[in-house]
Amino acid sequence: MISLRDIQDAQERIRNYVKRTPTIRSRTLSEMLGANIYLKLEIFQTTGAFKVRGAFNKILSELERAKRGGVVAVSGGNHAQAVAYSGSLLGLRTLILTHRTIPRNYLDATRGYGADVVLLDDFSEAFTKAHEYEQQGRLFVHPFDDPLVMAGQGTLGLEILEDVPELTDVFVSIGGGGLMSGTAVAIRSQKKVRLWGVETEGADAMALALAAAHPVEIRPTSIAKTLGAPSVSDATLGLAKEHLFNITVVPDKEALQALELLLERVKVLTEPAASCTLAAAIRMKQHFRPEHHIVLILCGGNLGVDDLCEYHASFLKS
Repeated sequence: MISLRDIQDAQERIRNYVKRTPTIRSRTLSEMLGANIYLKLEIFQTTGAFKVRGAFNKILSELERAKRGGVVAVSGGNHAQAVAYSGSLLGLRTLILTHRTIPRNYLDATRGYGADVVLLDDFSEAFTKAHEYEQQGRLFVHPFDDPLVMAGQGTLGLEILEDVPELTDVFVSIGGGGLMSGTAVAIRSQKKVRLWGVETEGADAMALALAAAHPVEIRPTSIAKTLGAPSVSDATLGLAKEHLFNITVVPDKEALQALELLLERVKVLTEPAASCTLAAAIRMKQHFRPEHHIVLILCGGNLGVDDLCEYHASFLKS
């Protein structure tokens, strides 16, 4: 699996390629939830999400292979941009396999970083094709089921502990589980905090896997498309079993209500995949005390204006 040393090594490896994003205390949310609430603003990361951490750590660790054969990745959005940007900066040929429903702003950004994009009807087909390209010599950068990717994502957890040493709780979104895994090892190997996993209805592969005691394949239906992994992996499921204090599945509508609350009161725009952490914290409010120091990871902010307007009209005005 991964260790604290793996994550510390990743932090040094990617230091010159990613931003160290801020963690801020929100007075509004602290008063609302009756505890000290902090926001890890990974929305200000390069490409607008945490994914560049894992992408750079994987590619830099196997750079010679990437130079020889190029890079391939499967993604519904943020990972696509991260791999495309990493490839652009490192001068690599990059191929992204994604679903036809990828939002236009993700697609435009990914192509803008110079990647070739192939649109497919099914993510299972995309993973099959990615493994074929891997056998032909490309470096496959998996969106979550890779120790190097997990370790890269875990560098975010190191920053949280540096900024909030009195930390007691962390809320983290779960798609395939890479961010959760890296964050869990980075933080809980140094401090025994409560780690709260969060998913949205229709993108709840981890909750279903925990209930079944094995990965379960789903067809994601949530508007939180960047949480839409078709399944978790044995590795991320194992780390969830070891480290999660709780997993909360929130409806899309609550994630959107939290998104608008963050926009109106904190002045930051997130994706539903990030704002769902606030929605979950509101649900879990009864577990908090004034002495608790709680970080909500806002993992991404790549929400297009068209989608924002559509969600507001369809979900919040109905």
